[in-house]
Parts: sequence; structure tokens; C-alpha cells
Amino acid sequence: MIEHQPFNELGGANHGWLDAKHHFSFANYYDPARMNWGALRVWNDDTIASNTGFPPHDHADMEIITYVREGAISHQDSLGNKGRTEAGDVQVMSAGTGIRHAEYNLESETTRIFQIWIQPERRGLPPAWGAKPFPKDERSGQFVALASGFEEDSEALPIRAQARVLGASLKKGQSTTLSLPAEHLAYLVPATGRVAVNGLELNARDGAAIHNETKLEIQALEDAELVLVETAQ
Repeated sequence: MIEHQPFNELGGANHGWLDAKHHFSFANYYDPARMNWGALRVWNDDTIASNTGFPPHDHADMEIITYVREGAISHQDSLGNKGRTEAGDVQVMSAGTGIRHAEYNLESETTRIFQIWIQPERRGLPPAWGAKPFPKDERSGQFVALASGFEEDSEALPIRAQARVLGASLKKGQSTTLSLPAEHLAYLVPATGRVAVNGLELNARDGAAIHNETKLEIQALEDAELVLVETAQ
């Protein structure tokens, strides 16, 4: 079954410097029917104005994956890590026992990101951070693991959850398939473009909550960039 979550029905708030849309309950947006999807707790679609960002704040016991759609995001944290993640690439912060960090758009252009929070399988572990560029041609026409807690995804950034974040890009008219274990859940968002997933049409930034589906057939109705979270519930 695939449940369509249209972009124009998402929760959210516009703070001026930040225009945030929430696929699940977050901050002042609360919907008891939209609390999580398995271990997936947060999927925020954030538009961040130039030379603004999130000042230092704390996290604990959460896997936080940032997928940069446009522009770049600059990170610094209480462990001394610093990094700049560009469009199409990913950073992962395992908050563990606690970490304080800040994220800023230091670019001259608007930055757009997906920020994805996944509940960890184990709590109380030391915090960690990592980032990695992913060659765009590797995910052309197929899904590639960007962050994962599954051993077989050895090239992905590690997370502490039985889940993975996948990325793919499709040209108009191109198709790809993805197999899922019957007990797994998935959540798919086209970052750009319009696609059909098992016949259901999704516009850019719509969400698709997927369960009891063992095979996804995805056809690009326009050039599209896809991000999908698969979780073992």
C-alpha cells in the first residue's frame, strides 16, 4: 500500500530566514496520525536563506541525516568537527549521548535540504559526525545507499539503526525498480521532478508512505531526483 502525502498538505512554518515543511509532527506542527513511519521520526523540507542558519543547539539519541538539494550547508559541532556539504551529498550526525552543533548557509544563494531523523537501534553511544560526496553518475538510473545501518551497504555513511537512506536520479521516461522485504517500511520523496510509483503519481516534494509492498516500480514523468528511507520498522 502507498499513502500519498501531497506537499501542499504538509505541516510547516515560515520563519523568514527558514521556510520549513514537515512530513511528520515537528515543533509547533502536531498531527497524531503523522508522528513517525517506523523508525523514521522526522523528514523536514527546509529552505534556508543566504547567510543564515541554525545557531548552536543540542541533540541526543537520534540519527540525523542531511541531504543537500541545492546550495550547501556548513556544519560545526562540540566534537570539533567542521564541514561543508554540497548539493547531492550527505552528512550524518549520530547524536548519541549528546552533541551540540550549528548549521549555516554561508553561501550567496538559497540552500535547500532534507533533514531526516531516524531513531537509533541502541541508545547511550558516543556521538559522531561524518560527511561524504557521492558521485552523481553512480545513482543515475538506480538507487544507491547514502547512509545505512545494514552491513551490506559498506560504501554508505554509517548510521546506528536498521534503516538506510537511498538516492537515485532518473531521466524523463526512465524507470527503475527497488525490492523491499515484506516487513520493511519505506518513505519516498522526489526532491525534484514528477514520478509514478507503482502507478501512483507524485509531484516534487510529495511524500509516499509505503508498506506491504515488496517491489517498487518507479517511472520518471520528468527528470527526477529521488530520496527514499527504508526501515525495518
